[in-house]
Amino acid sequence: MGILEVKGLSKAFGDLQVLTNVNLEVKEGETIAIIGGSGCGKSVFLRCLNLLEVPDSGSVIIGEQEITAKGADVDIIRRQMGMVFQKFHLFSHYNVLDNLCLAPTQLLGMERSKAEEKAMELLNQVGLAAKAKVYPSVLSGGQQQRIAICRALMMEPKVLLLDEPTSALDPTMVGEVLAVIRMLAKQGLTMLIVTHEMKFAREVADRILFFADHGIYEEGTPEEIFDSPKREKTIAFIRKHTFFSYEITRRSDFDLMKLQGGIWHFSEKYGIDNKRAYQLQLFSEELLYEFFRGSFDDGEEMDLRLDVTYAQAMDCIVLEIISGGRAYDPVQAEANDDSGDMEHMGITLLKKRASNISYSFEGGKNRMHVELTGKA
Repeated sequence: MGILEVKGLSKAFGDLQVLTNVNLEVKEGETIAIIGGSGCGKSVFLRCLNLLEVPDSGSVIIGEQEITAKGADVDIIRRQMGMVFQKFHLFSHYNVLDNLCLAPTQLLGMERSKAEEKAMELLNQVGLAAKAKVYPSVLSGGQQQRIAICRALMMEPKVLLLDEPTSALDPTMVGEVLAVIRMLAKQGLTMLIVTHEMKFAREVADRILFFADHGIYEEGTPEEIFDSPKREKTIAFIRKHTFFSYEITRRSDFDLMKLQGGIWHFSEKYGIDNKRAYQLQLFSEELLYEFFRGSFDDGEEMDLRLDVTYAQAMDCIVLEIISGGRAYDPVQAEANDDSGDMEHMGITLLKKRASNISYSFEGGKNRMHVELTGKA
């Protein structure tokens, strides 16, 4: 048996069934990321583990103690599971040190001096020792969440539960909190993390749980879930979160700035460096204009889509153009152009940079596939 075992867990709110017969075993030292769409039961599942939400049926065993057993001392058993919430829930009338020392002195009987010593060790680890005597109101959101993590660790939990710990933060503060969680994972702390940060989940987790249809719909290693998902809803979710698409139906509706902004945001989200992000913008623009010229007449309605995907394991960006209109191969057009007017210069650059380019025309659709690897 692992350090945490869940058997047949179910939970409904009135007629709304949220979880049905969920089973899970967590090994000591394992980091598990829980992902899925909004409303799929991720946070409810986490809250059921420590009985912040009482399940309708099933059992939860932490160590060798069943918190769901009739007559169980829930308060005592719950101490083995630290909880970090979306909102920080720090006591505003206590300074940072008091926030950290309150629970261990009141609930564990720890001497104040020992609690302060432990608190300062944790604050040093997260880079906030200088903030020990300040109040939460003067801290940034990222700093408050780091303090909240320290507060949970003060109770020396066997398992740390983190419920979307970065969702309430400004994007500029997300990195500092994720860095703390990475540090804890390296230290071997057992953690279950509900997160929308796909790149982070891939990097830090030993196992990914994808929630859908009232429970764990699919699970596996980060590579299995993000690179080779097996089930339909997992595939759709992963594609949505590692995928950028732009469709054009009229030339006059084409918004270049919107396209460029979307590509830049996509690149930032998945850690694609600025040089490659710029190349991605350039090549996307050039390919679209090629098909504007080659497949459609001026003013004609269009059926044109650009898809961008990123396979992180292979460090490969894939550009795909799917276009109606006349058959048109931009690479062949560039090869046949001896006018010297630089009209196809973007394709010339693309050929030098891409690791693979292919084109086909089937079923009335142009399909162009371009791969840009980090090593190319």
